[in-house]
Amino acid sequence: MAMGGCELYGSDAAAHLRYCCSVPCERDSTESSEMTKEDPMTGQTPIPVMDVEKQPKILLVDDNAAARATLREVLEASQFQVTEAANVAEALHLIDSRPDFEVLLCDLHMPGAGDGLTVVSAMRHTNPKAVTLVFTGYPALNEAMDAIRLQVDEVLVKPMPVPSLLAVIHDKLERRTVRTATNTERVASILERDAEKTINNWLTRVENEDELTIVRLNKKQRTGHLPQLIRELVQRLRVPRSLGTKQASEAAVQHGRIRQSQGYSVAMIVEESRILQVSIFQTLQNNLSSVDFNSLLTDVMTIADEVDSQLKQTLVSFAQRVAQVAASSSGSYATSSRHSKSP
Repeated sequence: MAMGGCELYGSDAAAHLRYCCSVPCERDSTESSEMTKEDPMTGQTPIPVMDVEKQPKILLVDDNAAARATLREVLEASQFQVTEAANVAEALHLIDSRPDFEVLLCDLHMPGAGDGLTVVSAMRHTNPKAVTLVFTGYPALNEAMDAIRLQVDEVLVKPMPVPSLLAVIHDKLERRTVRTATNTERVASILERDAEKTINNWLTRVENEDELTIVRLNKKQRTGHLPQLIRELVQRLRVPRSLGTKQASEAAVQHGRIRQSQGYSVAMIVEESRILQVSIFQTLQNNLSSVDFNSLLTDVMTIADEVDSQLKQTLVSFAQRVAQVAASSSGSYATSSRHSKSP
């Protein structure tokens, strides 16, 4: 039986994965006595049960639910703690919130924003000691494989026998070394760190635009919406979703209402949004020596998508506010007119 690129042997693989697939790893001498009873079906003696706290922690990333379920059973039977992620977004969130993973086992090709290398890059930044392994079903792409091997500890070609998979994991864990921390940063981290610089750059550009300065505002009135919009953008980069996905932005909605009350036009709002993208990309340009190029293209697309989404919500809110004001004025005029005609 083959699932998710891992071949399972035997007619009852689910019942005997521990016995036919496990590759023992080194254990403390005190654990060697913790033996369980023989399996009544096979007569084989299982490997010692390792203390849960000592079981290596694996992050398993694959968009195929059946493959994840099968691999999880294999790995847990071989005494690993397994956490699953169904896509890149889930994986990035887990890596950011849990820096204790010792192994990353990730499919290289997944739908949606990012791919396996995006996850690998995040893991290497967060936990340089973790073993990083990726699956691929395209072994013929030798040049690509060479490039990928520079990023990961091992490229595993589908389909792969379970014993071989487990042997690779144990071998890499035993021989792993602490990687030298890199100076690269993810785009989200750069934008979060340099948010104030981005805002100041934006303000300088805006103040040089006669079209925008025709409305006189102080710095707080001009830039008050930007901190929250940038925070939302950073969150979007850290937990990516498919391009074009609609996500409500209260900050963008509020911004539209405020700009209407300040006397802005639609053209002025669009121009401010264009300048925001320019300022964001200027921040990235200023950090090219440290930016993580593995995910740069995907992140740039995400930035454009998010800023455009925020702009759309701002314009919708602006138009609704204009309509409300017009309706209110019309009602006030009608009431005043009726009163003036009263005897």
